Amino acid sequence: MSRQLASTDSLLLRYLGDRRFALALPRAVTLQVLHPAIAAGLVDHVSYRLWWHKQRSVSQMIRLAYTGADARFVIRAAHEHVKGRDNLGHRYHALHPEVFHFQHATYVETLFTAVDTFIRPMSADEHERLYAECCEWYRRYELSTRPMPSTWADFRTYFDQACSTMLQVTAATDTLAPQALRPDAWLPRFTPSAAIPALLHDRAARLLGLTVTRKDRLALSAYAATLRGAGHLAPRTVRCLQVAR
Repeated sequence: MSRQLASTDSLLLRYLGDRRFALALPRAVTLQVLHPAIAAGLVDHVSYRLWWHKQRSVSQMIRLAYTGADARFVIRAAHEHVKGRDNLGHRYHALHPEVFHFQHATYVETLFTAVDTFIRPMSADEHERLYAECCEWYRRYELSTRPMPSTWADFRTYFDQACSTMLQVTAATDTLAPQALRPDAWLPRFTPSAAIPALLHDRAARLLGLTVTRKDRLALSAYAATLRGAGHLAPRTVRCLQVAR
């Protein structure tokens, strides 16, 4: 493991294994099912329910951040066979640099949202520091870092542009969206349905035909307040996912 990720004051290791990150995952997954290649890969190559798959894949992703496991072997073994044609007729491969990086970027962006919303607002310096650690985490996969922005500010620009240009509703989206919006397994099943619309990225909400109301925002605000309060009281062994403990 890199020196940066092994540091005892690592923000990534403090927050990635927090259960509240997992509770925010509908934000990442709804973006993924709107990406034609990622959505096609999920429909074509995942033989069980979406959130069972996410429990397995995200837990593995978190484990790689916390351990010295060979990330290259794990990532290639899990993704090498995921290829085909998407609903637009385009060839896709899960390890294509742009595709793989965008999928990972949805988790990074959701991690920031989870911390700022469910744990505590971070300072500008902490945003930059956490993003630098996320970059170090991504480098351990030993895939192309060409699509990876170098700063948090650049990442935000990249992510907004990617969501504007890469995402659209396809037949695979129609298959997956009901599951993405109403998690039925793992920790995200405890995220209140009333809070999910306001938790989504604006682009995902628009493409999925959701109008986020004041009631939705109030539901998310109440849920976030509950999680922040519970987090102050709960010991780390309770706050953290088993894979992080």
